[in-house]
Amino acid sequence: MRLSELLRQPVADSGGELLGRLSDVIVRLRGADFPVVIGLVVTVGSRSLFVPIDQVGVLGSAQLRLTSARLDLRQFERRDGEVLLRADVLGHRLLDVDSARLIRAADLQLAPGQGEWVVSGVASHRRPRSLLGRLAGPAGQGGGEPRFREWARFEPLIGHTGSALARRPFGRIRRLKPAQIADLLEGASLAEETEILGQVHADPELEADVFEELDEDLATRLLGARTDAEIAEVLARMRADDAADAIAELPQRRRQPVLDRLPPGQQAKVLTLLGYNPASAGGLMGVDFVTVSAAAAVADAVAAVAAAGALQPEALTSVYLVNQRNQLAGVARLVALVQADPAAPLADIADTDPVRVRAETDVVDVAVLMSDYNLITIPVVDQRQRMLGVITVDDVLEATLPPDWRRREAAEPPDAHGGRDS
Repeated sequence: MRLSELLRQPVADSGGELLGRLSDVIVRLRGADFPVVIGLVVTVGSRSLFVPIDQVGVLGSAQLRLTSARLDLRQFERRDGEVLLRADVLGHRLLDVDSARLIRAADLQLAPGQGEWVVSGVASHRRPRSLLGRLAGPAGQGGGEPRFREWARFEPLIGHTGSALARRPFGRIRRLKPAQIADLLEGASLAEETEILGQVHADPELEADVFEELDEDLATRLLGARTDAEIAEVLARMRADDAADAIAELPQRRRQPVLDRLPPGQQAKVLTLLGYNPASAGGLMGVDFVTVSAAAAVADAVAAVAAAGALQPEALTSVYLVNQRNQLAGVARLVALVQADPAAPLADIADTDPVRVRAETDVVDVAVLMSDYNLITIPVVDQRQRMLGVITVDDVLEATLPPDWRRREAAEPPDAHGGRDS
């Protein structure tokens, strides 16, 4: 049955005398299992009373009749862990785990289980995509029956503090990709932001990845609400170039206190990057990369990549050859290293005259070079050709896309649901 049809139904005692009307249904969450109905809230005059589900005869009839003549006349008070379907869910937002989007619950479906009633499905409001869709009826569904999807596909009750403790052990937000969580935050209310970040905070590495993906204005606001020590904890796990950008966006009075709390290694990298123009190659580069001697063998380069477990994958797509003066002498792509004879000299498979840029090179010029030469990374060198850093293609895209690109609705990859019905 549908919750919308059940609400406001008359409730009678065992003798058929009208007592009041149903105003809400109470459930308890059970992790991966369907939420179980434990009782009803019945409005009798000006009072809201609790009726245990075992005192209810049949759900779904024109009139709900109680099996007992006894009724607890005390005013209903929600207990810890109880979720009210009308008050907490219906009309509120949930996380659609399949599409990683916040949706609004238009209706809920209840079904009989083994000696109990459970919440089995959710119907969501969907934005009509055309004028024809808007004319077709509510939620763009042509005025027909709402389409219910299994409850397990949703993360329940995002942003509702009354049931947060009951939901926290079952949260699946952390299974999403950092960019998906960032998109959720950018469309969330303040209460929803608090809960999403509360779950993400349990995984510090994921939290740092999410902040790297956030719109700068939102990241600055969310970080600004934290203490200097808390900001430093997040920035310490971020890529140095993203951490430098985040510090540059903080109010001037907070920058140095945050810098002082960073680990020495991260602090040195961030200070170096803050010295470059943000619109230049120096302001765009990362300072984590792998270098090996130009005289080394292929096996030595592969071993260096294997040992660089602390570096992000984007920094490991190439190995940079340097001579005795620490000057850039070549670039070897990881694919070429894997395909080559381990005993072969590294210089035999490397590009010994690689495309590179100086730290002052304009971002647009960097983008043109990477496009012309089909590069996914490009090294940044100083006047003496010594390695300063590496620019990756994702950094160039972020710097050259239109300013409002993050506010566009994310494109859904083909077969995003893995063959399941959407």
